[in-house]
Amino acid sequence: MEETCLLRLLFVTSLLSGCTHQASLNISPNRTQMFEGQFVSLRCEEDDSSDGWTVTRNTTGGTRRQCGADWGRKDGSSCTISSIRKWYSGVYWCESTGGAASSSITITVTGGAVILQSPVHPVMEGDDVTLTCTTKTSILSAGFYKDGSFIRTEPTGHMTIHHVSRSDEGFYKCNTISDGESPPSWITVTGKPTTAPPPSSAPPPASTPLFLVLLHLVVFCPYCISTVIMVSLYRRRSTGNDLPVSMEMAPPTQAEQGLADEFDDVMAAVTTEHHL
Repeated sequence: MEETCLLRLLFVTSLLSGCTHQASLNISPNRTQMFEGQFVSLRCEEDDSSDGWTVTRNTTGGTRRQCGADWGRKDGSSCTISSIRKWYSGVYWCESTGGAASSSITITVTGGAVILQSPVHPVMEGDDVTLTCTTKTSILSAGFYKDGSFIRTEPTGHMTIHHVSRSDEGFYKCNTISDGESPPSWITVTGKPTTAPPPSSAPPPASTPLFLVLLHLVVFCPYCISTVIMVSLYRRRSTGNDLPVSMEMAPPTQAEQGLADEFDDVMAAVTTEHHL
């Protein structure tokens, strides 16, 4: 019957967790299971101010009340319970005057001699979690269970779960040989927030990237090759146009020699007349 009520309370807890929350509920002592008759303090905390927030609860009996109405002593955003009772078991959260709600905490009050100390708030994936089985007077060797299945026995009463994952969510309890077992407590595991890697401040590498080298070869090599071809063609064309010229002259023929002699006689006669 008690476990059925706890399941209903967890359902209410999930609904409340879906609401927008601007405050967080802190509890002292920092655990979700309490011995009956203990002093308990709850406080709503914000980044800027705690004004306007009130601790509210919904017990296993389905009674929803704010602190100071018929339970606890209200002092601003704090609520103190001088002697907590079994019927105080339920879901506790912070509620603002505007209707906003914080994430909730399920508190279980037992009249027995054994409690399980477990994380109050959800655990981040990859973190280590330690569960402690304790009595009103001491910490004894205890066996630990998850969802009713036995895990292992720890002589010191402490069990650590390393690098928790989503599969570690569930109801946990412990059992001692001399004092009995604790009530079950639910452990929630949440994923780690993803963050973008910071921009690198390192200077770019001094070497030229390969794609730039290839681009240089593709663009400039055809130009170089075409230039070489044009120069080669030009030199070959110039060499073909410069025909060899022979400087050797053939001897004059007999007719040509006669005309030359007559030309010399005429020039001699003209010269003589000029002098006379």
